Amino acid sequence: MENRELWASLNMDLEKHDDFLSGLPGVFTSLFLDRPNRPKAMGYFDMIVGDIHGIRVKELVALKEKGHKVFSTFCVYVPEEIIAAAGSACIGLCAGAQYTVPAGEKVLPRNMCPLVKSTMGFKLERICPYFQVSDWVIGETTCDGKKKAWELLNDYIPTYVMELPQKKKLADTAFWEHEVKEFAAFIEQETKVKLTGDNLAEGIRKINNKRAALKRLAALRKASPAPIHGLDVLLINQLAFFDDPERFAGQVNSLCDELEERIERKEGIAAENAPRILITGTPQPIPAWKIHALIERAGGVVVGEETCTGERYYKDLTEPAEAADQMLSNIAKRPLNVNCACFTPNTGRLEDIVTMANDLHADGVIDFTLQFCQPYSVESYTVGKELDQQNIPHLKLESDFSEEDQGQLKTRIDAFLEMLK
Repeated sequence: MENRELWASLNMDLEKHDDFLSGLPGVFTSLFLDRPNRPKAMGYFDMIVGDIHGIRVKELVALKEKGHKVFSTFCVYVPEEIIAAAGSACIGLCAGAQYTVPAGEKVLPRNMCPLVKSTMGFKLERICPYFQVSDWVIGETTCDGKKKAWELLNDYIPTYVMELPQKKKLADTAFWEHEVKEFAAFIEQETKVKLTGDNLAEGIRKINNKRAALKRLAALRKASPAPIHGLDVLLINQLAFFDDPERFAGQVNSLCDELEERIERKEGIAAENAPRILITGTPQPIPAWKIHALIERAGGVVVGEETCTGERYYKDLTEPAEAADQMLSNIAKRPLNVNCACFTPNTGRLEDIVTMANDLHADGVIDFTLQFCQPYSVESYTVGKELDQQNIPHLKLESDFSEEDQGQLKTRIDAFLEMLK
C-alpha cells in the first residue's frame, strides 16, 4: 500500500498533512544530514524519520489486521511491558510541533502547555497517522493540563486514564500498583489475551532490552571527545517511542558498537574542549529539536538529557520474577523511580541532575522548560538553587515549539557557552 493510500484509509486530512510535512525534509537535512562525521549507523534512524508516517504506520495497520491492538501514549509511566505481553503495540504520539497548536487552542486555553495543545491539534486536524491508527490513547495525570485534556480527547478517540500518585510513600506505591493491575485487566479485556507468567516475562524482556540499549548509548556519551552529537541521540530517544522495540534495540546496539570503536580511536564529533552540556527539564517530543540544535551549532555538545525524552525513560529496568502477580508488582515499581516534577517532594530529581552532570563530565546545565508548564517552571527554582550549591554553572531557558524566539535563545546560549570556555 502506498503512503497516500494508507493515509486516506486512516481518514487523514491529506491537504493539511502535506502542508505539515512540506518543510520537514529541508529542516532534517540541515540539522542532521548535512552534519560532518556522523556515525554510519545513524543511517537506520535517518531512514525511519525519512518515512516516519509510512514504514511504522504500515506495520501497525498489518498488526491490527491480525487482530492485535494499538495503544498510544504520552508518558513514560505507562507500562509498555503489559501491552507488549498482550502482543499489541505501544507507541508514542506526535506532540512537538507548533503547526498544530492553533487547532489545539480551539478547545484548550492559550496559556496552556504547548505539548498538550500540539497533541490535541494533531487529533483535531487528523494529521497524525499514529493517532488515526490507534485503538486507545493511554493518558495519565502528571499535570492538571493533561488530566483535563484527556476528558476532551475522549470525545475524539477512546482514552483510558491512569491516575499517578503525587508522593512516593508506601501508601502511594500500593495505590500505583493497584492502578497498574487495573490497567493489566483493561488490556486483557481489550486484547482478549490472558496475561500469564510466560507472556509477561517476554514483554519485560523485550522492553528491558530496548531500555538497556539506550542505557548503553547514554554511557558512551561520557567519553571525551564526544563520539556522537547530542542532537542525534535526542532523535534516537524520540524514535524509541515509535519503532518496533526489538528491531530498535538491535539498531541502537549496532550504533554503540561503532561508537566504541570511535572512542578507542579518540574520534569525536567536536573538539575535546567543546563545552559539554546536560539538559534537564520538560520532554522534547519529535520534531522538537530546537534547543539541542542551537547548543551544538554554537560549538557546544549535549552529552545527556535528564528528561522524559532522555534518562528518565530508560535509567531503570523492570526486575524479573517467577509469578505473574509479582511481575506486575515489579512493572509498577520501576516507573516510580522516575523523578517527574509532578511529585512532591522531588529531591530525587536534584540528585539525578547532579549525578548525571558529574558522571558525564558536563561543564554546565541548561534547564529547559516549555511555556506554561507549571510543575517544571516552579521546580526550576530548586534546581537552580541546588546547582548553585554544587558550583555547577547553569542557564534557565523557556520556550515553545515555534521558531520565533530562536534569535533570543541563540544569544543567551552563545553567552553561556562563552562563559564556560
